[in-house]
Amino acid sequence: MDLTLWTVVAKTTVVHTVTYFTVGLVAMGVFRYSRRLADPAISATMRGTDDPLVRAGVLFQPIRGALFGLVFYLLRDVVFAQSTGWLVLWATLVVLGIVSTFGPARGSIEGLIYLKHPFTKLWVGMFEVLFQSFLLAVVTFCWVTQADSVWLTRILLFLFAISLVLPALGLLARRKAERS
Repeated sequence: MDLTLWTVVAKTTVVHTVTYFTVGLVAMGVFRYSRRLADPAISATMRGTDDPLVRAGVLFQPIRGALFGLVFYLLRDVVFAQSTGWLVLWATLVVLGIVSTFGPARGSIEGLIYLKHPFTKLWVGMFEVLFQSFLLAVVTFCWVTQADSVWLTRILLFLFAISLVLPALGLLARRKAERS
């Protein structure tokens, strides 16, 4: 098993970007985010789905993936050495990154205390966040611990490219349409 810093960070970056793009795309349709984000209680603090920065959001995910990968690397002796390491990763992401953030984020304990949004509005998207973090933990664990899996590597790299190319093309097409 190749547990170098580069390997763990690179694989985590790819998996995070792919799961973020895929789960986000599905969630946008299922949860009708365009409509939900137009709600005044939510639009006061969140950008709409038509905002160029939101449309470019996936393009920033390799940065977040690399940061996750750095932490996963630091936890490698605990995470990748046992068969339930994926659960350690997911629990870490959920507890520290979602529910117990230091700032008042939606869906967090601090958010419940400090944000004025109605309780039900705070949990919009929580299923998406929990599912994406679950996929990030499981797929990263599988890919790092099964380093010789050529088919998994090919699929994830292909999906990674698509996850970055499609939003970039969408932004370029929109920019060109605005110029016309």
